[in-house]
Amino acid sequence: MSKIETQMLKGTLDNAILMIIAQGETYGYALLQQLGDAGFGEITEGTVYPLLLKLQRNGWISAQRHATATGPDRKYYRITADGEAHLAEFLPQWTQLVVAMNRLIARQEG
Repeated sequence: MSKIETQMLKGTLDNAILMIIAQGETYGYALLQQLGDAGFGEITEGTVYPLLLKLQRNGWISAQRHATATGPDRKYYRITADGEAHLAEFLPQWTQLVVAMNRLIARQEG
C-alpha cells in the first residue's frame, strides 16, 4: 500500500484517534500501533501527541496517569461526553464524503 499524503491525513487523523479512544481507554504508544494496524502507515509520536493535546483542549478526551509495573507512569486517554457528541456529528459527514468519493472513483474506473 502506498503512503497516505500528510495533507490528506491532516483533516482525518484527529477523528481517527478519537474513534480509537472511544473504543476504550488507551495510551499513546497503543494508539500508534492501532493506527498502523488500521492501515494509516507509520505515524510518528511527533504527530500523535500534539493531536492528543488538541483533543484535550477541545474537551473531547481526558487524560489520567496510571502507574505501571514495568516503568514510568503512563498517561491514559478516555473520551468525554463532548467527544462522543463530536463523533456523532462527524461520522455521518464522513460516511457522506466516502459515498461521494466512491461514486466519483466508480465513474473514473467505469
